Amino acid sequence: MTRPIVGIIGNMNLINDEYPVHAGGVINSEAVAQVAGCMPLLIPADPRLVSVAELLEACDGFLLTGGRPNVHPEEYGEAPTEAHGAFDRCRDAITLPLIRACVERGQPFLGVCRGFQEVNVAMGGTLYPEIRDLPGRMNHRMPPDGTLAEKFALRHAVRFTEGGVFNRLFGASEVMTNTLHGQGIKTEGSRIVVDGWAPDGTPEALYVEGAVGFTLSVQWHPEWNAAEDPVSRPLFEAFGAAVRGWTAGAGTASARRIA
Repeated sequence: MTRPIVGIIGNMNLINDEYPVHAGGVINSEAVAQVAGCMPLLIPADPRLVSVAELLEACDGFLLTGGRPNVHPEEYGEAPTEAHGAFDRCRDAITLPLIRACVERGQPFLGVCRGFQEVNVAMGGTLYPEIRDLPGRMNHRMPPDGTLAEKFALRHAVRFTEGGVFNRLFGASEVMTNTLHGQGIKTEGSRIVVDGWAPDGTPEALYVEGAVGFTLSVQWHPEWNAAEDPVSRPLFEAFGAAVRGWTAGAGTASARRIA
């Protein structure tokens, strides 16, 4: 049986600081294929090469990945500063309208790290450029040294709304997650429901209120060890179920069972 297609948003990168490539982490593809049970397809997030309309027809669902560049602050009405870091305006031009179209159509997506932030911005929200500079906030950034396993290690708890979407999905009111991000939600966009928080109050899990499709998004990186981690696995399994529901013409029913 042909697997449904999940478009994985790629990131622009340079090999040896000179050769441009569209790249995607292997762990993203593994999580989509081995846990969600879908076929991963890397998307070059550049409006010169693909259109949102084409992507909506070519793919059944989307994984909005993490990435080093940040959403440009002009997308939420603020001027860029040094604290905002690097940008990828081509990715902004694809993902933000893609998210809004998916919400409207009920087409499923899973947002991760930058993808989590993109969902908030796409719905009219804003971001802090560097949350570790805020009073009372911890440093959520990736440790600068160590192995990949050490960088993706579980580092803090995330508390969910009792009886909320994530609480029901994981069967727990609190879970442990990794953390590898510098920015965070400042104000929630229209219909954005924050459903999970780090101990310092940083939003860590959200969904779009009233959306008939799967819109669950998280600030951490569940693609790491997705097949074995007790938090990552049910998240990707639920996403895969929603994508299969979409392809079968019953995506709304699948999504409503989750949200």
